[in-house]
Amino acid sequence: MRQINFVIIFVICLALVLFGIENTEPAVIRIVEGVQLQAPLSIELILAMGVGAVLAWVFSVWTQLQRMADTNRQVRDKDTVIQKLEEDVERYKAEIQEQQRLLPAAQSIAQDAEATEVYAQ
Repeated sequence: MRQINFVIIFVICLALVLFGIENTEPAVIRIVEGVQLQAPLSIELILAMGVGAVLAWVFSVWTQLQRMADTNRQVRDKDTVIQKLEEDVERYKAEIQEQQRLLPAAQSIAQDAEATEVYAQ
């Protein structure tokens, strides 16, 4: 992949150099009314491409930051859900232990009732 990137960058730079060699005539850029800049056409176009590349990079960084913020929010939400589920598990364990503690007592009462019935007969 690095070789492909290198080839692409090399071809673009070579095209820019050839374009610059062929277009050396001065051109006028009117930034605002009354403000003019005169430079070779190739330099002006290369600068415009550079500004476009910088803007594309800034946009890319901005979208990555937004994606990271969204991911962090999702992680926090999932951590909250996990914490609630862990609390539910602990509560259910306590309920089961309480029911198990009461269960032998209920069984012994039932056995006592059966024993009482046997003696009564």
